[in-house]
Amino acid sequence: MLPLLDLWIDPAPRDGPENMAVDEWLAETCETPVLRSYRWTPGWGSFGYFVKTADLPEWGLHWVRRWTGGGIVDHRTDWTYTLFVPNGFGLAEMKGGESYRVIHAALVAALRAGGIDAQLSGTMPPAAGGECFLQPVEHDVLDAAGRKIAGAGQRRTARGLLHQGSVAAGCRVPEGLAAAMSETVQRRGFEPDPGWLAERIETRYSGDGRAFRR
Repeated sequence: MLPLLDLWIDPAPRDGPENMAVDEWLAETCETPVLRSYRWTPGWGSFGYFVKTADLPEWGLHWVRRWTGGGIVDHRTDWTYTLFVPNGFGLAEMKGGESYRVIHAALVAALRAGGIDAQLSGTMPPAAGGECFLQPVEHDVLDAAGRKIAGAGQRRTARGLLHQGSVAAGCRVPEGLAAAMSETVQRRGFEPDPGWLAERIETRYSGDGRAFRR
């Protein structure tokens, strides 16, 4: 699908606002496709751009709103990854449903290679934005028993496609996903600009309830 993919296994756990700001920084700066695998500091959950704050469950978590769609996710045990594909690459030019299917088909291949029996879901009604792993949508990833084990949210920007994915605990396959998506994978690190991150965290993702604004 992709001729080249940068794989960044982010070594440091980050809190919710910083994780979201880093993903946005990738979408604003990267010129080639990048897959980021990352972790969260304890006690964080996220929710999609269109989820109402009144619908957030009483899980005792800190919450951050994602820039992408999708439902409500508890990040205490999952594996999260972000894929950004700039314009000019075929995956970024696909319609939303098709790009979602293609990325999750690669994830299914990676999970199967890792010994996990996974499959794509079939036709499903649109989710209403509730708890992510309770509401499979079309082309989500299911286990052998039909339970949802992976979902994602997407956003099209002026620069390309941003895809933020969550995978159930025990299903961490960053290298396998990268290999399933690209002919050539190169491991590299990124150093987001601290000033840029601080500004985005302050204005978009945290402080005085701003994390809950659209």
